[in-house]
Amino acid sequence: MNWRIGVSTLLAFAMATFSTGAARAVDVTHITDYSISLAGLPIAKASFHTELNANRYTISGTMNSAGLADIFAKTSGQTSVSGVVGRDRLSASEYSVRYQTGKKRRAIDVQFRDGDVTSASMKPARKIPKNWVPVTKEDMRNVVDPLSGLIFPGDTKVCPKSVPIFDGESRMDLKLSAKGTKPFKTDGFKGDVIVCGIQFVPKSGYRKGREDVDYLRKLETMEIWFAKADAVNVYAPVYVRIPTSYGPVTIWATRFGS
Repeated sequence: MNWRIGVSTLLAFAMATFSTGAARAVDVTHITDYSISLAGLPIAKASFHTELNANRYTISGTMNSAGLADIFAKTSGQTSVSGVVGRDRLSASEYSVRYQTGKKRRAIDVQFRDGDVTSASMKPARKIPKNWVPVTKEDMRNVVDPLSGLIFPGDTKVCPKSVPIFDGESRMDLKLSAKGTKPFKTDGFKGDVIVCGIQFVPKSGYRKGREDVDYLRKLETMEIWFAKADAVNVYAPVYVRIPTSYGPVTIWATRFGS
């Protein structure tokens, strides 16, 4: 899996948890840590820090390669998003991500207004091949960023649901389907979680015929698990499984709470 595609997908799954719904007079802070592995071998760690102040939210996160992945190319990434907490979803105003693989760096910045993208930039700019599927203005309407997209209020259905994501370059849908519940335990949580199947649907902003995109599009066995944080009344991901030809990529929340 290409790192840029991987970063967008993993960040869309690896979320922090925080309050939604009614605004609060005091700040709410949550920290969630994740371990990412390939075929059981550690390849990365991620940590997210979230703050809620009245109806405003801010998420900042880091991801660093580890173990086997560092042998090929050391990778690191930082991301942040801020916006307003609405009744049924989070509405970002600013989203950014910086990542580096070896000596290669990239910076992405996106501005939103009421769910629509008002500007998006990538530095350095990518060379666009002839078989590129361009992002249209319609593709950037009523979308969410990867960090805000998979946090759901505690009183809403988690799956089935379709999540329209724009990560600064690519537009994709993550279609969630209900698969029941399973027990889950980690630092800060013990109980049943909601299990959803995932279908990855690329819309635009990618090279047509690209193998990793086609592979994800055809997968029918991806899963994501959502745990409810009762104190703040939201559902957030605690486990993700993505099969690959090298073995499954798994993301596991090692800490879920403040």
